[in-house]
Amino acid sequence: MPFTALHPDAGRLDATQLDLGRAMDWTQIHKSRPRAPLTCPECSWGVHAKVSRHGVRFFCHDPGRPPSCELSNESWEHHMLKLELAGAIRAAGWYAELEVPAKDGSWRADVMASSTDGAQRMAWEAQLSPITVEDIRARTARYRAEKIAVCWVSPHKKPPQWMGAVPGVRVRAPETEGVWVVDDGVAGFDYAVGGWTFREEELQIFVRWVLHGQLSLCRSLPRYRRVTRVVDHRRWVYLRDLWWTSRQSARAQTEHEEMRQRQENAKQAREARKKQQEAEAERRRRELEESDRIRRAEEAALRRKEQEGQDRVLLEQMRERWAERDALRAREQAEQEEKERQALETARAWWGRLSRQQAEELFAAVAELAWREEQLRLEIPENPSMAAHFAYGVPVYSRGRHHALYGIVRPCPTLVSLSPQLSYHRAFVRNAHEVQEFGETLAGRITHLNLPGHEQLTMY
Repeated sequence: MPFTALHPDAGRLDATQLDLGRAMDWTQIHKSRPRAPLTCPECSWGVHAKVSRHGVRFFCHDPGRPPSCELSNESWEHHMLKLELAGAIRAAGWYAELEVPAKDGSWRADVMASSTDGAQRMAWEAQLSPITVEDIRARTARYRAEKIAVCWVSPHKKPPQWMGAVPGVRVRAPETEGVWVVDDGVAGFDYAVGGWTFREEELQIFVRWVLHGQLSLCRSLPRYRRVTRVVDHRRWVYLRDLWWTSRQSARAQTEHEEMRQRQENAKQAREARKKQQEAEAERRRRELEESDRIRRAEEAALRRKEQEGQDRVLLEQMRERWAERDALRAREQAEQEEKERQALETARAWWGRLSRQQAEELFAAVAELAWREEQLRLEIPENPSMAAHFAYGVPVYSRGRHHALYGIVRPCPTLVSLSPQLSYHRAFVRNAHEVQEFGETLAGRITHLNLPGHEQLTMY
């Protein structure tokens, strides 16, 4: 639903102007016969003049229009806001043209305001669809590159993300009767409070003030960007970098910042004097501490000499005790080594009672028992190695995923008392005769495989 159309002879027509902007009467294009050959300036599709039930004049696309035409896809609220902006611009004494495109097609202003002398232009954009801050800044930069001022206008209840990032305001439409009101984007600086406060104003008055330079853009200084506002009995905090405000408020922010800066400088000067006083007090304290330290060092030196004499005596006594302790450890180590040697000889003698054939037969019997009782396959070492912590028996383990100790094969009976951990595992021997050699040790933990005796050969 565009408000502008292209006439092959008259050029661009504006339905919001009484003479269509080309000294033409509305009846020349509305329900005229033959129908005026009008086209959409956006998509070049055929359009015809219409009047809404509210008396609003506009152009409507002929059937089969391109679905991507932005002018046709604009909402009724968008159109009404453009009309309101155009009316406010004209009421301010400026020219207002709707849907004005750039020569290169890089932008299209919803309403373009031009001063009577043509020296100034300002685009007024009704922004209803979502847009990122980056995109709206880029579009603002395109206007700035052509020396065109811009103001973005949002009618949404919730402030858009770009509010305060680019020149813009939020407006509130009248519910039934009344006027449009700017309720966000305009602010005044309260010097007493030291911050910006929201100001509401009629849209028509706001547009006039902006076009006549009574309101201009002012960037918030960092310390004043947070602004509070009560909406529906709830307190909200907004961040605003850019405001429409008066020159007086802009000066008030500058003066308040200068006052704050002076206060900050005075505070820093007081803190500097305080630090200087503290540094002087610290210097005197350190001097006293240094003199006291020297006195205590001299006293400590005297005590140290006395202590050194006592320490030499104690050191000699300790050296004697250390020598005695080292000698005792050497004797104990020799005794331990002798015990281990004797244990190893005993174990070798115990295993020496078996021939290699008997040893292989014993391990095979253990493997067969494990499979018969628990369906386990054992890892039988090719060269059995005695484990001292198992009374010099040979540990055997299960194969497969659950690798675990199955038992101890033929521990030495006389060395069981030296291996307490053996009592937690199952032991295997050849026959009942060997079981008797264990006596009551490993009771209930030893299994004999009832193997017959053979010719005795040395295992090692």
